[in-house]
Amino acid sequence: MAKSDEGVKVLSVNRKARYNYSIDESFEAGMALVGTEVKSMKEGRFSYADAFATVDKEQLWLVDFHISPYSHGNINNHDPLRRRRLLAHKKEIHRLGRVVHEKGLTLVPMRFYLKRGLVKCELAIAKGKKLFDKRED
Repeated sequence: MAKSDEGVKVLSVNRKARYNYSIDESFEAGMALVGTEVKSMKEGRFSYADAFATVDKEQLWLVDFHISPYSHGNINNHDPLRRRRLLAHKKEIHRLGRVVHEKGLTLVPMRFYLKRGLVKCELAIAKGKKLFDKRED
């Protein structure tokens, strides 16, 4: 194992994203989650088929990301489809906002993993492929 991969447990990898998008650049972002969401993600009870990230009011948000309610939760369980805040440096968020709005690119979640007990998301700056591009791959 490489030095950077120590203490990393991969929860899920978005293999379909490489088929649907051409990936330009990827980076790591933390996720602001409540306790039952973390427990549900550790169980693998989440879906990101339609998920994407967006920049809104100088904050990075993960939209359409579904985390099922925790099986042993109570009335304080979370809303499965709420927008989740992604944590990144302010300069990085500004740069991503410019890239997304000016060039019309998309921020796609590539993989989710635990790093030293914290849930992280690897986001990629991507451009959608046309049908003939998918055939070539």
